[in-house]
Amino acid sequence: MFELNGRIALVTGASQGIGEVIAKQLARQGALAVCASLPNTEEDLKRVVAEIEAAGGRADYVLLDMRDGDSIRAAVATTVERHGGLHILVNNAGITKDKLMIQMKEEEFELVLDINLKGAWLATQAAAKTMMKQRWGRVINIASVVGQMGNAGQGNYVASKAGLIGLTKTVAREFASRNVTCNAVAPGYIATAMTENLPAEVKAEFNRQIPLGRMGTPIDIANAVVFLASEEAEYMTGQVLSVNGGMLMP
Repeated sequence: MFELNGRIALVTGASQGIGEVIAKQLARQGALAVCASLPNTEEDLKRVVAEIEAAGGRADYVLLDMRDGDSIRAAVATTVERHGGLHILVNNAGITKDKLMIQMKEEEFELVLDINLKGAWLATQAAAKTMMKQRWGRVINIASVVGQMGNAGQGNYVASKAGLIGLTKTVAREFASRNVTCNAVAPGYIATAMTENLPAEVKAEFNRQIPLGRMGTPIDIANAVVFLASEEAEYMTGQVLSVNGGMLMP
């Protein structure tokens, strides 16, 4: 079940964190995982590729800047040229620049929207021609629970993730006739390197908000991505798969 043998997957923001785990899990199911991130993360990308290959998987890496359309298009083109196609695109790359509304600078708002939302749009646009021509594709956007419910101090991030959900539904409608689906995964609170350093009382408060009583892990998100990338999800498109421990039940 969920076998991805022969599929080529491009994962943005794959040098660490959730993106790294997504790439590894896709490779574990048989896909060739092309890990993508900024040029200054090249050594991390090489490490991820080496770890995938050491575990018996197939992997490659490309460099890209999610603020630069030419860079994104070049990364997609390189993937197709090297591997003969592109079947799965995971728009995972994203940043935060948290501030209260009245304190946030215009450039901080624009930067987060450019990377988290516009970058995903550019990557999807670049991948679309290949996917539509081969009449098979999976676009999977990593949104967020806060894009569904809002969150104080994250106006830019929330707007980008809510926009990504809207983009998911539009892409789903536009690409469906070519057997290309587009879905989103909306993580809740996920335990990552960033959350490890939070005070114990903050973590406890997070857990109190979650019916399952714990934060999620990157593998929880990766498993959802693998499902959406698989043949078993062929009749799902335009959907938001909430992986949040019951924190939000839309």
